[in-house]
Amino acid sequence: MELWDVYDINRSKTDRTWVRGIELAPGDFHLVIHVCIFNSNGKMLIQQRQSFKESWPNLWDLTAGGSATAGDTSQTAAQRELYEEIGLKLDFQYIRPHLTINFENGFDDIYLIQEDVQLHTLTLQYEEVQNVKWASKEEILKMIKNKEFLPYYESLIHLLFDCRNNRGTIQR
Repeated sequence: MELWDVYDINRSKTDRTWVRGIELAPGDFHLVIHVCIFNSNGKMLIQQRQSFKESWPNLWDLTAGGSATAGDTSQTAAQRELYEEIGLKLDFQYIRPHLTINFENGFDDIYLIQEDVQLHTLTLQYEEVQNVKWASKEEILKMIKNKEFLPYYESLIHLLFDCRNNRGTIQR
């Protein structure tokens, strides 16, 4: 059983938790994070979801992502998800999300980080990830059109790539 903190509309934590899989009450929200790693060639590290995942099996996705569990901050959730999913250890203690997108049931913090990662050094979480690779914006947009990538808005992919080297992006 996975517990998530419940937030109010102003993104303040309430004193309540929520069990994953149970519908949130109206006015309750949860926190999700995504980490996008870009290399110095301007490509994004993407992951392919496992074939047996309940949602979006075999589709490609952003570098890492998931829901914050009870007690997590956005930063600890980003650090944990990145390490769990692909074995990449980065310190998020002093990093803020580049973007926050509000969605119906919560807040999605998106971190944009430039890091030249060697793929062979990554340890993929068997339960979540079957493969990783570097991809250009054009490759990802083509994969979305071919239904090989999660169906993100194409404008979001453009925004992520356009923002990667701009103010607020962490360059390591």
